[in-house]
Amino acid sequence: KIHGVDRPAIAATIPTTHGPVVLIDAGANVDCKPAHLLQFGYMGEAYSRMILRIPRPRVGVVSVGEEDSKGTDLTRDTCELFRRTGLNFVGNVEGRDFFAGKADVFVCDGFVGNVAIKTMEGMATALGQFLKEEIRKSTLAKVGALLAERALRGVKDRLDYEEYGGAPLLGVRGGVFICHGSSSERAIKNGIRAAGSLARCAVDMEIARSIAARGHPAAGAAADT
Repeated sequence: KIHGVDRPAIAATIPTTHGPVVLIDAGANVDCKPAHLLQFGYMGEAYSRMILRIPRPRVGVVSVGEEDSKGTDLTRDTCELFRRTGLNFVGNVEGRDFFAGKADVFVCDGFVGNVAIKTMEGMATALGQFLKEEIRKSTLAKVGALLAERALRGVKDRLDYEEYGGAPLLGVRGGVFICHGSSSERAIKNGIRAAGSLARCAVDMEIARSIAARGHPAAGAAADT
């Protein structure tokens, strides 16, 4: 692991109309402390800057409301830690904000993150199925779908996880990229390409530098109990 990182985390890239956003952790750690989520924020912020080319990513903590009083002890204490840092912290963000352009990095524990990702995947599949069912209902709808084929294919490609290939495990030395067990040839190819970008940009070194240089609680997070 990188010095100063207690728990490596999965950083999932989510396509939105406002550009890609990062959700971290997407499933590596289901039981976390505030200091762990703070580290996730630093790792996600570095990834967003280095890979997604966002100059000053906005970081938010996933909660059940925007108000400071909302959420659990974990989310409230995590927000307090973030406010002491120099990160571009925007406070609490809700599930609907993933697609609203309110943040670039969404921080949560792996339980919440994995449920969110799987829900998005399921909804994308369901929407595709709903569309197919409606198109089959009439000849006019079929003609319309044929005319809009290029646009529909573009939407499908943007929502397809194979476009990204997988997700990086941040917080470890070097580059580790996690792909679906049922990944296709295209997904593996894109995953290898993304892993290459991760290595070329030396994201692990940037994470280590960021955590060590700013003198914040993440650098001295308590060991797991």
